[in-house]
Amino acid sequence: EISACLVGSEMCIRDRIDSLHGEVLSIGLDHAVIECAGVGYRFLATPQTLGGLVRGETRRVMTSMVVKDDGVTLYGFGEPDSREMFHRLQTVSGLGPKLAMAALAVFGPAELSTKIAASDAKSIQTIPGVGKKMAERIVLELKDKVEAFLPAGDAGTGQAPAAPNVGVSLAAEQVVEALVGLGFPERSSRPVVDALVAENPQEEASALLRRALSLSLIHI
Repeated sequence: EISACLVGSEMCIRDRIDSLHGEVLSIGLDHAVIECAGVGYRFLATPQTLGGLVRGETRRVMTSMVVKDDGVTLYGFGEPDSREMFHRLQTVSGLGPKLAMAALAVFGPAELSTKIAASDAKSIQTIPGVGKKMAERIVLELKDKVEAFLPAGDAGTGQAPAAPNVGVSLAAEQVVEALVGLGFPERSSRPVVDALVAENPQEEASALLRRALSLSLIHI
């Protein structure tokens, strides 16, 4: 059965491809390819999800498909809470899949839920593309819908474990390419990446990507 929902002008078809299980053929900064029954499926994913993949090994990822006028995009998730939060975020007025992925790249489901529950709109504004009004809208529309994602015993302080280090050594150009792939314009992505590289030339690309995503200077 195919479950569909309209998100703005985008048609989101969920569970048409519920998961992928097969050999990991390639891993990029914003995507990976898994071969299933001889077909390679390319999906976008956060650095956290990509960090759990190993080229040449068999892995399973949960997926969500988004169909738009210009094509079909598959999004991959390493654990069910991330996919559910991806769907939950898109119930917010004006928030589409690219912004939902940006949110999950900056914060994990538990950390994001903690900030929403604490009405910490200021921290939520650090998500690229999220301004003050959108951050307030996320808090308003999701505050009563994130309890299932909160860490056990969380008191709404906005604290949560940091995302794991992906640990992939890649060039700044690839970080820019990854940001563009996530939907951020190159004209605003490149200056941010260049500035971060100037601060720490030895920083790994995965950490560089997360820092770039955490800055509000990049807008969709």
